[in-house]
Amino acid sequence: MAEQSFDLIVVGGGPGGYVAAIRASQLGMKTAIVERENLGGICLNWGCIPTKALLRTSEINHLLHHVQDFGFSPVTATFDIEKIVKRSRAVAKQLSSGVAFLMRKHKITVFDGTAKLAGKQTLAVEKDGKPVATLKTPHIILATGARARELPGMEADGKLIWTYRHAMVPPAMPKSLLVIGSGAIGIEFASFYLNLGVKVTVVEVLPRILPVEDEEISAFAHKAFEKQGMTILAGAAVKGVKKAADSVTVTVESGGKSQDITVDRVISAVGIVGNVEGIGLEGTAIKVDRTHVVIDEFCRTGEPGIYAIGDLAGPPWLAHKAMHEGVICVEKIAGLNDVHPMNTGNIPGCTYCRPQIASVGMTEARAKEAGHEVKVGRFPFIGNGKAIAMGETEGMIKTVFDAKTGEMLGAHMIGAEVTEMIQGYVVARTLETTETELMQTVFPHPTISETMHEAVLDAYGMALHI
Repeated sequence: MAEQSFDLIVVGGGPGGYVAAIRASQLGMKTAIVERENLGGICLNWGCIPTKALLRTSEINHLLHHVQDFGFSPVTATFDIEKIVKRSRAVAKQLSSGVAFLMRKHKITVFDGTAKLAGKQTLAVEKDGKPVATLKTPHIILATGARARELPGMEADGKLIWTYRHAMVPPAMPKSLLVIGSGAIGIEFASFYLNLGVKVTVVEVLPRILPVEDEEISAFAHKAFEKQGMTILAGAAVKGVKKAADSVTVTVESGGKSQDITVDRVISAVGIVGNVEGIGLEGTAIKVDRTHVVIDEFCRTGEPGIYAIGDLAGPPWLAHKAMHEGVICVEKIAGLNDVHPMNTGNIPGCTYCRPQIASVGMTEARAKEAGHEVKVGRFPFIGNGKAIAMGETEGMIKTVFDAKTGEMLGAHMIGAEVTEMIQGYVVARTLETTETELMQTVFPHPTISETMHEAVLDAYGMALHI
């Protein structure tokens, strides 16, 4: 087995990893990538993309049950879960194949297997316990990602207790479902199953669902989900599960009281754990904090020549953050002069439930905690012509400004297509615009994006349509 040399090697072919490899190739580096499963990683194969395919199906199902609102005769809408899953998997396969094409296009060598640090500037690659290659390189980027965290005593079995992977490929639709955790993953699956007619209960240990979002957005979402028929137990803890042949009884404690809830299936969505095992970190100067590799502002670990990006390197656990980290890391390695560290305050977060949720920057509470005197603007979708025409009046936009400087500290949105609109505020924050530039920006009419303009105006008492 001949030793092979590269300028840079990426361990992990997820969004951060494959983007880092592409950027390295663009900058003239001889690049390799090692992937043990599927190019595209969790995001393309078992996360961001296939879940959006599923959610699109549930949105269509919702619309089919409300066609009379748009002048159509009522229809009897039925679905085939096998076909729904098949479409989702086809979408994932298409994109994973697209990444493989990009690797060939950029002349990136792909190794199928697992990689482990094996001495200075060395990686050992194996597949099914058999050696594949010994690789030498001065620069190694670790992009091994993360996996679902499991609660002790409530480990997923794939039949009664599911992780996100199991929830994406159900062999049959359950009649009832309990979701543990109300972050983006938990809420998206809760929304998907609810909109396909499943009785859904969400249990969140913290006082409110979607705890990273602004409190007003969280409260709005809570009311919207309950109106749709979802049962939400916030400030509640799961104390145990008891499995039967084809059901699970979950003991939930809240406010000192305990109740048993019996459902067909349980989804555990209580966070992630970094994939730090088996990659040879032992004996290096690389530090691990709560299963995530510690890095500096340019993704460098404590070991010279070794870097970490994406979910492995800590929050926010988002594919677009991983991609941008990959670019920053590689450009710094290449010696480019204009490389800027990641500003996590400018990274948008999106949750693709119904209604959608998107945000960037500080919540109102966080801004006040940081010592800012704030001006806050709000605008409801019911005041927007396009939203009314679309039948999507459930939503609102909230903006938070520094009262003294006019800096946009944060923006928070809930409603139809807000995941597509949030980028307007992200660009504004990146360009360090103030309320003046945003007020002077002309928004097209009629669009839902006009609500963004109105929410800025409202922060300064100038809203035009409320």
